[in-house]
Parts: sequence; structure tokens; C-alpha cells
Amino acid sequence: MKGTNLGEFEELVLLTVGVLNEEAYSIAISKEINRITQRDVSFAVVHSALNRLEEKGFVDSKMGGATSERGGRSKRLFTISHAGKKALLKTKEQRDQLWSMMPKVIFKNI
Repeated sequence: MKGTNLGEFEELVLLTVGVLNEEAYSIAISKEINRITQRDVSFAVVHSALNRLEEKGFVDSKMGGATSERGGRSKRLFTISHAGKKALLKTKEQRDQLWSMMPKVIFKNI
């Protein structure tokens, strides 16, 4: 497995793979991230992140069936691997710990 840390964007992509479940393919992931974050995220950037996540062992992929809407081409579908689930939980625990240590005064005037 190459690397064990998740970058911010990789975390977003991995979370979105989980949200989309059996419909997690590059274009759908890109659209969902755009919708949630209001950021213009291209298909190519998502595809690159998915390749990195697969190299790290955090996602698995398989080819889905061909669809008429895609001109008979298959979709490459992604699922979160066991290692990916562990990486997400570790990242969440670290973030939660930091948030719990944040002094309330930091957000006083917001």
C-alpha cells in the first residue's frame, strides 16, 4: 500500500464514494462534490484522486455494465475498501479530537 494519509480532496472523494455507494463512478462523484462544496471540480481531477486512492488501497474498482446513455460504454464503479474505511475513521477521530480541544472563545464573535 502506497501512503496511509488522506489529503483533504482525497477525503472528500472517499466520503463521496461511500455516499453514492453502488453508483460511485467518476462523473457522479464529481457532480456530488460540486453540489455539496459549491466548488467546480472537474471529472479529470476526481479521476486522478480515485487512481491515487486505488494505489493506496483505499478504494476498489470494477467495471459495471454497458449503458445506452453512455453509448454502450461501461462505467468504472468504485467502493471503499477495508483500508479506506479505516483511513476515514482515523481521519474523523483526529478531526473530532482537534475540534473538541478548540477553545470556545475562537468562535465567540461569529
